[in-house]
Amino acid sequence: MKRTDSTLWGMLKPVFGCVHLLPLPGAPLYDGNMNGIFERALREADLYHHLGVHGIIIENFGDAPFYPEDVPAETVAFMTAVTREIVQHCPLPVGVNVLRNDARAAMAVATAAGAAFIRVNIHMGAMVTDQGLIQGRAHGTTRMRSCLRSSVKILADTAVKHAVPLAPRPLELDILDLAERGLVDGVIITGDRTGGAVNREDLIRARSVSPVPVLVGSGTTPDNLPTLIEVADGFIVGSYFKHDGNPLNTVSGDRVREVMATRAACV
Repeated sequence: MKRTDSTLWGMLKPVFGCVHLLPLPGAPLYDGNMNGIFERALREADLYHHLGVHGIIIENFGDAPFYPEDVPAETVAFMTAVTREIVQHCPLPVGVNVLRNDARAAMAVATAAGAAFIRVNIHMGAMVTDQGLIQGRAHGTTRMRSCLRSSVKILADTAVKHAVPLAPRPLELDILDLAERGLVDGVIITGDRTGGAVNREDLIRARSVSPVPVLVGSGTTPDNLPTLIEVADGFIVGSYFKHDGNPLNTVSGDRVREVMATRAACV
């Protein structure tokens, strides 16, 4: 099945940069400096914007170890506050990922803050993860979107990193179920771990059947981007954009420029 290139928000082959938040209030590693969370997040969003990245995803990455599903009220409150600040400050499409898998919270945060989309690590099916067994709750997330009359889009992982399926299924069937029964607006393919490269053959298989855009969700570098961009509809870049490739570090302008220059040369 041959597909033409899909666009996201009218953009061809967009690159989304991750704003990995410092530990939020209530998290084990929170240091008490709430202003520092806002300042770093806004600084990184501004850097992404000025270096030509097409969108931003905000994640509570510093909150490890993560709740498997429902996060507490304080996490929702602070993620909403930070996301709203970024949405008002930055003209790019902004997404929200509430780790590990609180998609209903992400939908509420994104809708309240005026964000454009959410990322859901496990939208359907069941996965064995480092947080234990997590089951997708597409029924709740999509009904919340409807109830809120929200225009927030849902981008969902298939065979997400740091997880294995409880019962393996063909990749193609997972993607068709996500699109047709899970009502997602895009699917995400990742490697095995944070920063892990995707299997290009998996990407080809995914795009051959997916009726929605297919994004690379981990492991993109200037070296592999030219081959991945032939297949993928977009990219989510987290680790590579950070100093020394460490997702806990701040964003490196040089690394962002390198990826964006490579992408520009390929499109």
